[in-house]
Amino acid sequence: NGIAPITHFDTSDYNVHIAGEVKFDLESAIDKKELNRMDRFTAMAIIASDEAIKQAEINNTSLNKDRIGVIIGSGIGGIATFEKQHKKLLENPKRVSPFFIPSMISDIASGQVSIKYGLKGPNYSVVSACATASHAIGDALRMILCGDADAIITGGSDATISPMAIAGFSNMKALTKNKDPEKASRPFDSNRDGFVMGEGAGIIVLEELEHAKKRDANILAEICGYGATADAYHLTSPSPDGDGAIRAMKLAIENANCSPSAD
Repeated sequence: NGIAPITHFDTSDYNVHIAGEVKFDLESAIDKKELNRMDRFTAMAIIASDEAIKQAEINNTSLNKDRIGVIIGSGIGGIATFEKQHKKLLENPKRVSPFFIPSMISDIASGQVSIKYGLKGPNYSVVSACATASHAIGDALRMILCGDADAIITGGSDATISPMAIAGFSNMKALTKNKDPEKASRPFDSNRDGFVMGEGAGIIVLEELEHAKKRDANILAEICGYGATADAYHLTSPSPDGDGAIRAMKLAIENANCSPSAD
């Protein structure tokens, strides 16, 4: 299931010892020199984008790249880079890397993908905690519907298995202390006691329908509707009555102009 003891750092002094680490050699996909200048969340976003762009065949030179955007969200951005550079700051401010800011900021994943493929359409990041990637895709949908872009590479990426992140989420009682990787992640169990931290990137190519048909693209799915709400209830807990989720689903159904029972 992907959950195992944390290897990114020593967890001996922590209450949490397991997480969902991505077991992938980043150097097999990105040049080591470039990798040293970017945070792990950006590297994973680039790799996932490479896969999506290749599958969608969107990197065709005949396409107008001025109308292809990138909206990749990140809940926390380069937190591991922040921690590493903060240690250097405490030792000597002059040792802080000149690549610190462009490695840490949450929108750098979108920027790096844009630069790599020469995509000059809308380019930014969305930050909304666990809903980040969904909101990024929703924003991309609306931009395409408004005619601001023909296609947008969109989704999310986070690499939050770091000392600060694990300590912070653990101390706020958000992470499970269950040490069994097979039983720790159980979001719908009445006895759940927190979630398991994970990392990774998920990217899709969202494209205007007629634009996709014109280039004979392999269309995998259609987004028919999107809805977004807030619970306005608590810093971390959702409303017990599910009000926000219910309204978001209703808005998506209305936006899609369909009924809940539609196939």
